[in-house]
Amino acid sequence: MHKRFSILLLSLTISCSSPQSQTKEEPKLSGNPIFEGWYADPEGIVFGNEYWIYPTFSAAFEDQLHFDAFSSKDLVTWEKHERILDNTAVTWARQAMWAPAAIEKDGKYYLFFAANDPLTPERPGYDPNNDINHFGGIGVAVAESPAGPFQDLLGKPLLSDFHHGAQPIDQFVFKDIDGTHYFFYGGWGHCNIGKLNADFTGFEPWEDGQLFHEITPEGYVEGPFMFLRNGTYYLMWSEGGWTNDTYKVAYAMAEKPTGPYRRIGTILESDTTVATGAGHNSVIQKPGTDEWYMVYHRRPIPNEGRDHRVTCIDVMEFNEDGTIKPIKMTFEGVEANPIK
Repeated sequence: MHKRFSILLLSLTISCSSPQSQTKEEPKLSGNPIFEGWYADPEGIVFGNEYWIYPTFSAAFEDQLHFDAFSSKDLVTWEKHERILDNTAVTWARQAMWAPAAIEKDGKYYLFFAANDPLTPERPGYDPNNDINHFGGIGVAVAESPAGPFQDLLGKPLLSDFHHGAQPIDQFVFKDIDGTHYFFYGGWGHCNIGKLNADFTGFEPWEDGQLFHEITPEGYVEGPFMFLRNGTYYLMWSEGGWTNDTYKVAYAMAEKPTGPYRRIGTILESDTTVATGAGHNSVIQKPGTDEWYMVYHRRPIPNEGRDHRVTCIDVMEFNEDGTIKPIKMTFEGVEANPIK
């Protein structure tokens, strides 16, 4: 009886210490892309205890006439909010609504966006007999909720003129620690900075009377984005061509949002083992931490069309000197990280 009890005890001990019982639960991962569908130019931001992403609906210009948004409490599970803004609310938008950027102010939510791909007469593709590209630029819409529905704030573009050679597209609004809302924008290889007025209906002039100053860093093409970390301002942008595999992300550092900017280099490029054409990024910081993520679009391999772009997220880390480590594109994405 004693021998049989010892054998049973040994069996229970082996069973309880088996590798299967000691296996840790695998972390929940977002995967890449983080949601289904063709989406590009994603802007990531935190509102309250939720992460939000506002991307371009990636399609032919004539079909690119609405915005969807996505929210998540943990970066892993994303909820789709359909048609938060479309051209029925923006009567002057006739094609190519793109590159949204969101910000909260005084309890309201503002969505800045480009529309119509405005061209100048000397630009290739300009057609004097087709006015669809003769008017457009950057608009702004407002809502009571980050999920919309958004309504056009002005009934016309906030910015439609060309300053310093910059096409009025790809805007980003950065709130500095003193409360100033800086407005970065520009395509065609030019980046401008302005200051929004208090109600986001226009711009405050600089001391010299100009509405915008050009701050174009070396290599800049489009898609500016700014964030602040440890007293340093980081300006990011896209280089190469958005329709192909040359697209990539570069950045510069400065002591002030107005610059001057010191170009550091590229940190996100094509990786033929994962995806190509990675660019037009934004950055999300988990509030109260030094945990950072890059949100960007890329082209799956094989890629079958100009507008076949997907939204992805990967960890962004820094070196001791504050420079950014190259972003490693993954299929796994990031681990769950709720905001508490």
